[in-house]
Amino acid sequence: MSNPKKIRIGSRGSPLALRQVEMVKAALGSEVETETVIIKTSGDWNPEGGEAALPESGRGKALFAKEIEEALLQGKIDCAVHSMKDMDSTLPEGLVIPCMLPREDARDALISRDGKGLDDLPENAIVGTTSPRRKAFLLARRPDLKIVPFRGNVGTRLEKLKAGQVDATLLAVAGLKRLGLADRITEILDPEDMIPAAGQGAIGIELMAKNKQLISKFSQINCLKTIICVSSERSFIGQIGGSCHTPVGAHAVWSDGVLSLSVKLAGPGGSQFWTDSIRENIALSEDGIEQAIRAGKTLGKKFKSMLPEGVI
Repeated sequence: MSNPKKIRIGSRGSPLALRQVEMVKAALGSEVETETVIIKTSGDWNPEGGEAALPESGRGKALFAKEIEEALLQGKIDCAVHSMKDMDSTLPEGLVIPCMLPREDARDALISRDGKGLDDLPENAIVGTTSPRRKAFLLARRPDLKIVPFRGNVGTRLEKLKAGQVDATLLAVAGLKRLGLADRITEILDPEDMIPAAGQGAIGIELMAKNKQLISKFSQINCLKTIICVSSERSFIGQIGGSCHTPVGAHAVWSDGVLSLSVKLAGPGGSQFWTDSIRENIALSEDGIEQAIRAGKTLGKKFKSMLPEGVI
């Protein structure tokens, strides 16, 4: 993989984001010259703003990517590295995500201050999370819990937990593993109860659609299994019109030529839940990506048709 041009990689500046950039660099190999460009995004936590939820925006999850994508479109960087769970289901015109690294564990982890699992937390325990999905699914299993907003990067949240601001919090298993913090996990939650967010555990590389040379270079490190699974999840979310404010999970697994996509949505107040799934024979190939996208759309259309008006 020889290219004399240095690849400028755009990223958020959190320890996890930078660790993910290092993983991409390692996959590319030491012979590829790179430069990390740190870009602050609208979704980055501002300590002075307290624990308020993310600002309302039509871009939804793209609050974590807006400024990075603008830098990419303006030619200030050559590519961007993202956590796929933070990406909106629709990308800005001219941008594509043709490459993903092998997916890490997509499940959610409970980290409690006293080492108690979810069922053993005391009655009315305080759990910190800003995720509508995690909040709704937690309350379905433990309606007595008090859920409070809880922001910051992984390290910040763990410090707040240690300081006693909450009794427990939820974080992605993947992020904890990448940061060498898997030993902090109290309990890994069963996807049957806490279905992961679409794209959780996956790292994506975003590029200009017209940059065929870089697309070709990154194709050499692309994990087809990951991109097939995540593409189906994101396609489903896009079809139902989900955003960062929608308490919905979507998780796909590919095994022996079969893609299994499971989804779950909580209604207003978390009092109702809808679940569904689809299984499709999909080849581990470039054609399989389009097949996975179609499967996600098919499930999304079916799923949305059974929802009462106003749920999404």
